[in-house]
Order: sequence, then structure tokens, then C-alpha cells
Amino acid sequence: MTIKFLGAAGTVTGSKYLLETSKKKLMVDCGVFQGLKELRLLNWAQPEFDPQTIDAVLLTHGHLDHTGYLARLVKLGFRGKIYGTGPTLKIAEIILKDSAKIQEEEAARANKDGYSKHHPAVAFYDLEDVEKTVPLFNPVAEGKWHVIEDDFRVRWPYNGHIIGSTSVEVEFHHKYVVFSGDIGRKKDLLLFPPKKPEKADVLLIESTYGGRIHGDEENIIPELERIINESVERGGSVFIPSFAVERTQLMMLMIWRLLKEKRIPKIPMIMDSPMGANVLHLFHYSRDWHKLDPEECDDMCSHFRVVSNFRETLALRKDEKPKIVIAGSGMMTGGRILNYMEARSGNSKDTLLFVGYQAEGTRGRKLLEGDKKIKVYGKWLPFSMHIEQIEGLSAHGDQNDLIDWLSEIKKQPEKLFIIHGETEQACALQQRIKEVYQWDSEIPKINQKVEL
Repeated sequence: MTIKFLGAAGTVTGSKYLLETSKKKLMVDCGVFQGLKELRLLNWAQPEFDPQTIDAVLLTHGHLDHTGYLARLVKLGFRGKIYGTGPTLKIAEIILKDSAKIQEEEAARANKDGYSKHHPAVAFYDLEDVEKTVPLFNPVAEGKWHVIEDDFRVRWPYNGHIIGSTSVEVEFHHKYVVFSGDIGRKKDLLLFPPKKPEKADVLLIESTYGGRIHGDEENIIPELERIINESVERGGSVFIPSFAVERTQLMMLMIWRLLKEKRIPKIPMIMDSPMGANVLHLFHYSRDWHKLDPEECDDMCSHFRVVSNFRETLALRKDEKPKIVIAGSGMMTGGRILNYMEARSGNSKDTLLFVGYQAEGTRGRKLLEGDKKIKVYGKWLPFSMHIEQIEGLSAHGDQNDLIDWLSEIKKQPEKLFIIHGETEQACALQQRIKEVYQWDSEIPKINQKVEL
């Protein structure tokens, strides 16, 4: 059996791993690269495998960097089954449809305004490709063993992070290969703690925050309170780029609790993310996956205006009255937040608040690093908004969480790979694992192939 690291190796995004035996090929996760241009170009490159020969795809969770290549895979000839938990597959469908729509719209806009280098600009995949992908989805029960493609036993243990998220454990000829997926936090306002693996002959562990320790949750709420109140006192609004899955719902919960406790003024609270609205609906019907009770969820939602169409966005971005707007996407790589930036990036009264990880090369990362202009829809605009960042809100576990997740593995893995992290974070986790467990590990490179 071999494994090939097709993505999220030496970088955070593009999770794709090809597990191959003499008879079968399984892909674990199927995400797109985000951030740096040289990484994004890899999405368009001829893949280092034949999509038609893949027998099945196993998903850890629904985020774009773990599922966003699925429709492209189908476009290139894949016809196998796609396995994941029910919420994961529903989120994947929501995200793929949203992504396809954005790509179609951006290609049309680029062709109309003539700012693309490609003539004509085309979508990476379209809604028709997504419609061919969804029928391949096969839901699996969390935590139970399933026989996949005759040769493999696979299970999907609860992993926190986002609703539906799991790790993936593959048993083949009495050998266990464990893919961590994205590991959630031990303490989380919305989600339960991740389940820990007890056995792993081969282990792949993510390292997004492999060298960092999240701040104390008790300090986050007062920080959010301060940022909102200072913005309102200036006569400005707070714009929060947010991942539609989990982060948006968490921000809504925290802001609603501040309002309920009268710690912030009663101003319009807006959730402008069609995808976020769909995920919020999913929260209502996936009770076993999170801590919110139905009454709390209903009350929270009643205080937010959920934007349903683009005309509302255009009207809201012109409205100068203070408000709080949560909009996708979390790293400002697309979505409704760019519509607000197009009109508001030069407004010094407004605040742009980052509440999640900003990958290298993304608009969010560049602004955090001090850029004073922002490129939106092919145009460079001045940027003079107040910038704030609340750290410790990530849905990813920090170094302590990652080390703790390994704590119940009774025997040292034969091979341990550190993935899904920028080099600095991966190296920090590698060093910490050596200190705590005395385990050796490897940080693989993209397209590296290893005999297991």
C-alpha cells in the first residue's frame, strides 16, 4: 500500500491524499488550494493521477479545502462513490453549489469587464458539474465501521471542528491508517470534544496551529464587546469575514449573548451569507452534532437579519448607520464580503474584524500584514478601515489540543506524517511531538509518494 500527498503538504489548503493498493485507489479528502497564486494554479494543473481510476473518496468534513475539488474530479471523469457523514455531505453540497455559482459569476464579470488574462475566462467547475457530483454521495454513520470497496474497513469518529466533521480510520489487512482531518478544540462553545484514536500504524495529523496556543475564551467575549462598542462610538459598522460553516454560527451566538446581556447597543445585526443561512438550517436538524438547544438557536436567529438576495447587499453597503455584518468568505477569497469592501474599504469609521485563520497569499492575510489597498473585482481600492483580529476563535485545535488528541494511542505509529500546516507550524508540532512522546515524524512534500 502506498500513499501520495496530493495537497495540504507543506501548506494548509488543498487536502488530498491517494491511498493505493494493488487493486484499489481511495482518495481521502478532495479539496482545492487557496491563498498563494502558485498554489491556486495547482487547481488547474493536470492532476498527478487519473480521476477515472479512483474507486472512492472518503471525506473528513465539508470545508472547501477538503471538498472543493470534488466537482472538478467528476468533470475529469471520476464516477466512484463519495463517503462522509450526513452533515458533511450536506455541507459539501452547499459549499460546492455556492462555489460553482461564484465561479460562474466571476467568469462572467471578468469577461464583461475584460480584466481576466484568459479569453474567455471560464469557471473551474459549474453548477452542472455539481449536479453530477451530488448523486455520488453516500452517507455513513459516525463512529461505526463500514466496509468500503470490499477490501477496506473504514470508520468516521467525531472530531469537533465543524458540524459533521470526523477523522477517518482505514483498516487494511490488519493495518490502521488514520487521517486526522481538521481536529477541533477540547473546549468549544458550539461543539463537543473530538474523539481520540487508540491505534494507528500510519498517522497523518494536521498542524494548522501546530505552534500556537489559543487565547483564553474568557478574554474573547470582552474583546468582541470592545471592538463593537468602539466602532459604534465612531459611527461605523463592523464587518466580519467569516467561514459559513461553524464560525458564522459561533459569531452569531457570541454577539447575540452580548446583546442579551446589554453589553452592546441594539443595532442591526446582519448575516449576509446564503451558504451560512443554509448551514444554520442544518444546525436545526443535526442536534446530535452540537450543543445548542432548539430554543436558544431560534432566539439567536430571530435577532439577526438573514440577507436573502444580492439587492439587499447593495442597499446595506450604502447604509451609513452602524451595524454588524457577518459575511463570507472567511479569508476574503470571494463571497459577499467583497461586495461590502467594494463600497466601504476607504471608510475609516468602519472596522474589519478577522475571526479565523488567514492563509498565506489571501486578501485577509495581506491586510493583516499592513496592505493599504485591496484588489476587488479587478480594481485596486484604497483601504483605510480599522483592522482588528480576535485570535483563539479558530475551529482548529491549538498545539495543546493536537498533542492531547494523540494521548490515547498506545503504541508508537510506524509512520507519522505532519500535514495541513505552513512549514513553521508543522515544524513546531514535530518538535513538540518528539518532546512529549519521543515519536519521530516526517513533513511530506506535495506529490511525494511513500510506501506504507
